[in-house]
Amino acid sequence: MSRHVLILAAGQGTRMASSRPKVLHRLAGLALIEHVLRAAEPLNPAITGVVVGHQATQVQADLGDRTSLRFVVQSKQFGTGHALLQAAPMLQGRRGTLVVLSGDVPLVRAATLEHLVATHERTKAAVTVVTAHVPRPYGYGRIVRTEGRLAEIVEERDASDAQRQLKEINSGIYAFDLDPLFDALLEIPRGGAVNEIYLPGLVTIYRGRGLPVETIEVSDPDEVRGINSQTELAEVGRIVRQTKNEELMAAGVTIEDPATTYVDVDVTVGPDTVMHPGVFLEGRTTVGARCELHAGVRIVDSTLADDVLVNNHCVIQHTRIAEGARVGPFAHLREGTVVGAEAKIGNFVETKKTSLGRGSKANHLTYLGDTSVGDGANVGAGTITCNYDGVNKHATAIGHNAFIGSGTQLVAPVSVGDGAYVGAGSCITEDVPAGALSVARSRQLNKTEWASRRRDDENS
Repeated sequence: MSRHVLILAAGQGTRMASSRPKVLHRLAGLALIEHVLRAAEPLNPAITGVVVGHQATQVQADLGDRTSLRFVVQSKQFGTGHALLQAAPMLQGRRGTLVVLSGDVPLVRAATLEHLVATHERTKAAVTVVTAHVPRPYGYGRIVRTEGRLAEIVEERDASDAQRQLKEINSGIYAFDLDPLFDALLEIPRGGAVNEIYLPGLVTIYRGRGLPVETIEVSDPDEVRGINSQTELAEVGRIVRQTKNEELMAAGVTIEDPATTYVDVDVTVGPDTVMHPGVFLEGRTTVGARCELHAGVRIVDSTLADDVLVNNHCVIQHTRIAEGARVGPFAHLREGTVVGAEAKIGNFVETKKTSLGRGSKANHLTYLGDTSVGDGANVGAGTITCNYDGVNKHATAIGHNAFIGSGTQLVAPVSVGDGAYVGAGSCITEDVPAGALSVARSRQLNKTEWASRRRDDENS
């Protein structure tokens, strides 16, 4: 039997108080809707559709790399049933199971969706509803049962006092048999102040037709928790972060303070790596085995090999670091940086589009931009590669085993050959041959007693 997925993502999310569409708010490195899409992928749906409305163009652009997605526009939002009706042309002539999800329920698990579909198809139900028992059900539709079977779903505003005491709620996640769906949708009475069409009305219609209606219940109500405010986003973020940290620790990673350690869902970390408090690992970062990340480190979309040490308060972005390298403290490695094995980048060093060869060092207060450094080189404190002429960027090449003295300026484009030395305080504007010594600074001039005479003049 074929399977299809439809994700409802047309709402404005006014309680977020944000210009960004609600489903595009980030959670552990992914948009909310991306979490939902990933949970649905194991169903191998023939069609995956997204109903968009508010800022539809932005939502479509953000999901643009998912070329198989089909988008349905709900220009005016008249409820969840109305959203499904907009998808009727997309599903025209299709049969099988349609799973309906909400784009703002990011904790739903693939295993739950597989259980939902399996139950739905085994029982040959017209609709199967995912439910949960929650201690505070305010705002949710209530599950009303008769002799243990689902009788109806009553919205909060329509519920009696007795029904409001019920703790079992409608999650808004459904599996539908496509055959009766769209005809039945047209029978749902409009309700509410804005004349909306609500999906739960299908339960009453199907029961009236004698069609089977089923439910499955999730054991953890957080799994079907929707996000409607910044506070709820933060609360769910804590759940995701805790889950990720527990996963890493179970795999042999030491996390000294999980409460202050933020790891995105796509990050991988090898065993015996130690993370001190306040570490942020973002995007698709990969950290090898036996690394040590000290307090305040932020790493984004970067790869660290085994046995890498990153000292306190470093920022590493779009960078590759080879085995045994040392970084920081207070270093900033920007996009395009490649650090070789056993190399060292020290405190207050900034790099951009720079490669540092095996065993090379840039220990202090240095900027290396658009620079290649060979193996075994030493870049002294305060060195600057002057890569920008006000219009264009230019490259600097430093050879193997070269030595750059402290306080040097290398004005690109320029190269320093293998084994060459550059004297401290030099401003290098021409290539330095291999094995040469280059000194480019004015001769020192000492004027005896000049300072003493100046002080006498000032005091007279």
